[in-house]
Amino acid sequence: MYDMSRVNANGYFDAMTSEERRELKRRLNAQRTEDYKNGSYAVAPGLPDRLTGEEPQFVKDYYGYYKTPRGYHKNSLNSNGGWNMTSSLSFINMPILSYSDEIQSAVLLLHGENAHSRYFSEDAYKKLKGDNKELMIIPNANHVDLYDQTDKIPFDKLEKFFSDNLK
Repeated sequence: MYDMSRVNANGYFDAMTSEERRELKRRLNAQRTEDYKNGSYAVAPGLPDRLTGEEPQFVKDYYGYYKTPRGYHKNSLNSNGGWNMTSSLSFINMPILSYSDEIQSAVLLLHGENAHSRYFSEDAYKKLKGDNKELMIIPNANHVDLYDQTDKIPFDKLEKFFSDNLK
């Protein structure tokens, strides 16, 4: 689970100030106007082609997936470039979990114990209501481990959750 609206509006670990957000929105809106005038869109920076060793751990984790044979694909934006620079505007302006407290269906949030994004699932879980919600923290897993590390993915627990709730 990744709260894209939260990270775009607040920065990683909610570190962005209101002033920084206003400036970001000003720059992104100006870029959107330039994109319109140019008939194309600017691309945001993506993962570096080489690591310096100074990057935050989550960047190293992403690199270890998207920039290696493990997860690289020639058509993947995460492997080869960046997203449309202004695509974050819609996330900034409309938090996607605004009405999550109204969900009545069963919900399973799965997150790695060592994932930089773990707080997204923990906070989302706190908003959910009902007794058919579960937060599953996977020991010794980071964010991208749960993409493909089958020894860390708890298939038995996933199967039980779906069996119990998809009747």
